[in-house]
Amino acid sequence: MDFKLHRYPQLRPCEGQLWIYYHAPSVRGRHIFGGAGALQPDGSVWRLGADYATVLHTDADLDLNGLAIPKGDYTLYADLDNGQWKLIVNKTLMAGARHIWGVGVSPDGIREGATTDDPATELGRAALTMGKPSSPVETLKITLSGAGGDKGKLLIEWENVTASAPFTVK
Repeated sequence: MDFKLHRYPQLRPCEGQLWIYYHAPSVRGRHIFGGAGALQPDGSVWRLGADYATVLHTDADLDLNGLAIPKGDYTLYADLDNGQWKLIVNKTLMAGARHIWGVGVSPDGIREGATTDDPATELGRAALTMGKPSSPVETLKITLSGAGGDKGKLLIEWENVTASAPFTVK
């Protein structure tokens, strides 16, 4: 499977494709996570990027830290659950004829975000392992990396936070 994301770096542990498409915001001097005054308060749902919702595509079934993900396309969000993040895998990709705008109000003024906290639209949630980067991460980075055979790792890094989960291609 090819692991592809953002600018599409590749690894090749098996056939097919696995990629994540996201818009990468920058810190730009703001306080992003944790505590009073954070842009993304503890306990909120974050679009896992900027602007349009982040999209996961997989040509194979996956197990993401215990969550079974059938091949297909999904939107990803993060439940910031007071520092114990969970990755939300959502089945809703489109709002009418256009792609979902993440959370909040889209540029055309349509209120969105209900799909991010509606169990009826979710495939499920997977616990993420939290950590801290060795130095602050200015621009959001989401990485898919191989860990041998059909195993891999999803890693999210931004500001003063890392969140990761192992996955297996089925």
